[in-house]
Amino acid sequence: MTVVNVQEAKTHLSRLISRAQHGEEVVVARSGKPAVRLIPVEPVAQRTFGTVPVAIPDGFFFEPIDEEELAAWE
Repeated sequence: MTVVNVQEAKTHLSRLISRAQHGEEVVVARSGKPAVRLIPVEPVAQRTFGTVPVAIPDGFFFEPIDEEELAAWE
């Protein structure tokens, strides 16, 4: 385990992050007392949208609505 004070952490933050990502426990202390621990973030699974294939005719969203359908929406 590596314990560093806040000033040293500010100076060497990139190096400390790299060490934490490689499995080392890094603790940042304030006035000699442990305050926080640097740990790697778990990767978040990417979500995909629109996986159901749907055929929409060209111009579908731009055609005018007939009076009956328009009345149903009111």
